[in-house]
Amino acid sequence: MLAGKLPGLDDAEGARLPASLPEVVDAHVHLFPDRLFEAVWRWFETHGWPIRYKLHTQEVIAFLLSRGVARVVALHYSHKAGMARALNAYVAELARAEPRVLGLATVLPGEPGARDVLREAFAAGLGGVKLHCHVQCFAPDAPELDEVYAACVEADRPLVMHAGREPKSPAYACDPHLLCAAERVEAALRSYPKLRLCIPHLGSDEYTPYLALLEKYDNLWLDTTMAVAGYLPGETPWRLVEARPERVMYGTDFPNLPYAWDREVRRLAARLPEQVLAQVLGRTARGFFALGE
Repeated sequence: MLAGKLPGLDDAEGARLPASLPEVVDAHVHLFPDRLFEAVWRWFETHGWPIRYKLHTQEVIAFLLSRGVARVVALHYSHKAGMARALNAYVAELARAEPRVLGLATVLPGEPGARDVLREAFAAGLGGVKLHCHVQCFAPDAPELDEVYAACVEADRPLVMHAGREPKSPAYACDPHLLCAAERVEAALRSYPKLRLCIPHLGSDEYTPYLALLEKYDNLWLDTTMAVAGYLPGETPWRLVEARPERVMYGTDFPNLPYAWDREVRRLAARLPEQVLAQVLGRTARGFFALGE
């Protein structure tokens, strides 16, 4: 999909979310220390798309909360061994300072002491785990995932894992199409029936296989991130959103976007009936992440 850089869009953005919308939880927001954020932006600017919102962490939080987003789920990931503890401590401190932010932990699958890294992160208040197959170069059914899955089940924490094949880029150190497949995710769902697992981007681009998995497994969730924006090539998989909205949650990838921050929420609001919209925009994420009032 990302054989070359995609263009940015100059679409209009709202000043804040409309008051008529139900509660909005953004379940897919990236927060990194400044230097790591800037490295991520350089990668996207070279290999992905232009970043419209080059905002650092505190600016990201203030931007979304001031525009009517009720809760923010903060995701990050480590691309080499030994990074996770410092990143987890950084996000845990952010969440302590702003209770409307739920921070997730990360770890590099297979690194020494991975399970202890996660136990420490959960003890510090982090509410789940984020992994990224493309960046961290692992397959969902690889043996090194067992201790991550077991740690999540042990602590009753959810896992958000970018395990869809797209967007693929030759700039990754590994080929996502060789690592990621719906059947490999199914192996994890079968082996760990108590694991709460969310696959972002509606499983892009294996929409039909993920629809089948969604109907078969009650421990699988999806998020809408970038998949319903009408930006990436291919179809908009509305059937996945509408099939089981209690298993689908709204997310954006903010701030690493090439289009308006509220583009996806506006498209969802234009498409979905009121009760389904309320489920996708907030209720599903509240249940998945066990968010209190």
